Amino acid sequence: MQPADTVLEDPEKTPDSGYRNPRHITLFVLTVAAVLLVINQLFNIRPFGMVMLEGRYLNILATLFLAATFLVFDIRGRRFGSVSPLDWLLAAASLGAGAYIAVTAQQNLNEGWEFAAPVGAQWVAFLFAGLVLEATRRAGGLVLAIIVTLVAFYPSFAGHVPAPFSGFQSTLSETFSYHVYSSESIFGIPMRAFGGVVIGFIIFGSVLQHTGGGAFFNDLALGLVGRYRGGAAKVSIFASGFMGSMSGSVISNVLTTGTVSIPTMRRTGFSAKTAAATEACASTGGVLMPPIMGATAFVMASFLSLPYAEIVVAAAIPSLLFYLALFAQIDAYSARRNLKGLPRGEVPALRDTLRKGWPYVLVFALLIFMMVVLRQETKAPFYSVLLLLAINQFLPGSRMTWRKLVEIVMGVGSSLAELTAVILGVGLIVGSFSATGLAGTLVNELLFIAGDNVFILLVMGALTAFIFGMGMTATACYIFLAIVLAPALEAGGLDRLAVHLFILYWGMVSYITPPVALGAYAAATLAGTSPMKAGFEAMRLGSIIYIVPFLFVLNPALIGNAPALEVIVALVCAVIGVGIIGMGLQGYVVAAGSLAGRGDYLLRAMLCLGGFLFALPAMPFAGIGFGTTAAIGAALTILPILVAYRRGRPVVAELGQRDGTDRQTCGRETGIETYSRGSVAGQTHPYRHRRS
Repeated sequence: MQPADTVLEDPEKTPDSGYRNPRHITLFVLTVAAVLLVINQLFNIRPFGMVMLEGRYLNILATLFLAATFLVFDIRGRRFGSVSPLDWLLAAASLGAGAYIAVTAQQNLNEGWEFAAPVGAQWVAFLFAGLVLEATRRAGGLVLAIIVTLVAFYPSFAGHVPAPFSGFQSTLSETFSYHVYSSESIFGIPMRAFGGVVIGFIIFGSVLQHTGGGAFFNDLALGLVGRYRGGAAKVSIFASGFMGSMSGSVISNVLTTGTVSIPTMRRTGFSAKTAAATEACASTGGVLMPPIMGATAFVMASFLSLPYAEIVVAAAIPSLLFYLALFAQIDAYSARRNLKGLPRGEVPALRDTLRKGWPYVLVFALLIFMMVVLRQETKAPFYSVLLLLAINQFLPGSRMTWRKLVEIVMGVGSSLAELTAVILGVGLIVGSFSATGLAGTLVNELLFIAGDNVFILLVMGALTAFIFGMGMTATACYIFLAIVLAPALEAGGLDRLAVHLFILYWGMVSYITPPVALGAYAAATLAGTSPMKAGFEAMRLGSIIYIVPFLFVLNPALIGNAPALEVIVALVCAVIGVGIIGMGLQGYVVAAGSLAGRGDYLLRAMLCLGGFLFALPAMPFAGIGFGTTAAIGAALTILPILVAYRRGRPVVAELGQRDGTDRQTCGRETGIETYSRGSVAGQTHPYRHRRS
């Protein structure tokens, strides 16, 4: 079973549609209660002078959404499938067990139940942990559930496992008492991050989409790049980047923006596999792009005990490089095939788009100001939602109605229930490593295998992140790797923040890399092409995602951890370098011409290697300063650029019209003539000579 990663926008389109059925009423009540609880806690309202312990707050919040999980996902893991009596029973059991844990929170704290729980509390711990495992299976998929289950039981047999995976052993009751009653497992760092900042941004993203934010970002992208060559794909890059940053869900983003972008790309000459791959890569990059970056960045801020604004600043340059490389590849692909932009009639005027969508610009300005300047990450999304709703009531086309409000609450409830189930499940992994001390053992083993070679340690880390990313959502994968892998990389002398971004990037790689490639496979369904073809094409278009993590972890200036001048030089070199890599992968040099011909693969390899070295102008830990690698990279790119210019000089095909083909001129950019058959974009003919 694949991880559930889609977001239901309209619960009325579900099998048991209608807002008055018991399942939807219950979900509505649970969601509203949870949101009010969060607002009370984060804004410190203190009704009747009551102060709630953080542990009790997390207990109640988790209980509400755990119960909602069994109403959102059926026993097969289908979102809003038919609800059964078993689902109602499990939801009721969640509320009952969670209520007991919340009521006894103070007693648990005073008596240390994580180490010596009473018999009754032990049975409740077994029940609650079992419900968490089942909810994880429904919401996160079978693969994640199996991993979580095995690791959750691990402390009960850790002493019998061969080294280096052995650890401190506990009894089964001690194990699950620790999982439920300690602050290091189910209710540990992941749940604290969720209850602190994640939930606010999930609400913000849902309200933004329901009030027209998705349409605004799509129109904005159309207005910016729609009329340029390959405009349909470039629109997909911008729109999916905007939406992916808000939703934090790759597959959800593919299934929402892809339904519009993929058919448009196909209609303007893109192949089915390239259209699917472009959408998959753009949606994957959205999760890595500030200012929101989905839920994972907030968890990272909790792990590192850093303000979220510092995470945003550090992630800005790497995400910029990813999208620049993708943009460069699409531009080269379009130039090589003489693809045109969208017709003028299909592109909204940028001025009109901004005039109609100014509330979204204002709301984002408030959001960023509160996060970066005021450092109010927890409150920023709530104030932004209030501003958005207030402005929205003055816009006649998208005023909030009772029906739309119910849709928002239902969408928020289903999204938060899914995320809570996964986070609680991954919390069991965190608890097992904490209880057994295994994390420290694995760190020592990785360091021993890699020796003093930092590059080998990074390669091992990348492979580990890729493998674990196959069966997990982005947040679950990051949390697991932050415990197991990050300490080893940090011990190797690498920058701490760069290490955590490194494992986040490599955890996302599986979304576009076969054999899993969930994002590419979802896009392939919309494009009507082979999933494997789309996956391998996505690997090529998104190949910079494999390179960028090595760039910034080896050169911390690319995450802003250096003097200003050094950051500027590193950024300029990296932008040029990733652009050259993109052109090398497509075999086309912008403003010069195509590399197609004898020895083109060698020339393309030289461009890619030269671009990588140019993008890495300094490696302080290796004693390599500015200029050395950049000079080597520049030298490698000279020959391919000259060859591309030579082969791109104005030429004309000697072959006349045949088989009903039409001859058309590409213009000076390519310098050659191409042929198109029907609606398929023209391909360069191999027989050419100089224009007389």
